[in-house]
Amino acid sequence: MTLLGAVTPVPATAETTPVVAEVGNGMKKTYAGYYWTEVDGEEVMMLVLNEIVVYPPMKFKNKKEEEFYWRTVRDVKRALPYAKLICETLTETYEYIETLPTQKEREDHLKKMEGAVFEQYKPQLKKFTKGQAQMLIKLINRETNQSSYSILKAFLGSFRAGFWQTFGRFFGVNLKTTYNPSKDSKDAIVERVATLVEQGVL
Repeated sequence: MTLLGAVTPVPATAETTPVVAEVGNGMKKTYAGYYWTEVDGEEVMMLVLNEIVVYPPMKFKNKKEEEFYWRTVRDVKRALPYAKLICETLTETYEYIETLPTQKEREDHLKKMEGAVFEQYKPQLKKFTKGQAQMLIKLINRETNQSSYSILKAFLGSFRAGFWQTFGRFFGVNLKTTYNPSKDSKDAIVERVATLVEQGVL
C-alpha cells in the first residue's frame, strides 16, 4: 500500500526526505471550533461541538451475526487511524506537488514519500490480517469518496495502479472495493462502528 503518511511542505530537493506523520487513534475532535461573543456585558468563548450520532442498541439474529459485528469492531479500530492518515496525506501531497514546477520533480517527490512510508509503516502493515487489509481499503473509500485504485491511478498513473491492483489481488485484497452503507448491510455495520469509534464511545 502506498501514499501513507503526511508530508511537510518544504522544497523537494535531492537531499529532502518527506516526513511521515504518526498514526492517530481514529477519533474526531469533540468540537469543531470556537468563537467569542458577548453575554450580559462579558466576553465569553462559545465552543461549536461536532455532531453526535446515536444508534439504537445492537440486536443480533444469531451467533454468526454477532461474531461479524465484533470482528468488524476489531478491524475498524485497527484500520481507521491509517485510513484517516491516508486521507490527510493525499490532501497535503496534492497541494504540495501542485507547487512543484515540473513533472519530474513531482514524480521524484512521490517516490521519496513512498520510500519513507514503507520504511516507517511496513512492519505495522505486515501484521494486518487479510480482513484488516480489506477493511483499510474500504475505509479509505469512506474517508476520500474514492477507491484506492482510483487514488493510485491519479497519483501514479494507470500502469503502476494496475500493478498494485494485481499485487493486492494476489493476497486477496481488491483495491477497487466500494463502500456503500446506504445499500450494503455489511457496510452499514462498518459505518456504525467507524462513527462510534470516531466519537470515542466504542
